[in-house]
Amino acid sequence: MRVMEIVKWLLRLTAAIIMLQTLYFKFTAQPESVYIFSTLGMEPWGRLGAGATELVASILLLIPATTWMGALAGAGVMAGAIGSHLTLLGIEVQGDGGQLFLLAVIVFLSCGILLYLHRTEILSFIERYVKRKSH
Repeated sequence: MRVMEIVKWLLRLTAAIIMLQTLYFKFTAQPESVYIFSTLGMEPWGRLGAGATELVASILLLIPATTWMGALAGAGVMAGAIGSHLTLLGIEVQGDGGQLFLLAVIVFLSCGILLYLHRTEILSFIERYVKRKSH
């Protein structure tokens, strides 16, 4: 296996595992998760919607043909999480030492790097879609 393929898999697994491990907290309405989304004024629909999006993103990340789609969804959700931490929640939430913020940054960076590494696939998809729509 080439080094670049190993790097891609490490990035995929890092992002997917982090997002998947948070699903328990979102889908079972754990107090920390309810607190976060209540503070954002998005409880429960935001919590469940974010969880569903992270689940789909994780699955797409792990399928090589759809990695870039999962990376795009993951980066989007994490951009929202990072923005929420920087504007409303703070870096540290309920004494977590900034762990949730750090995990969001790690997922965001992993997904961003994957988007860069899959840029030719993304551009090819866009070209096919635009050509199909213009005919």
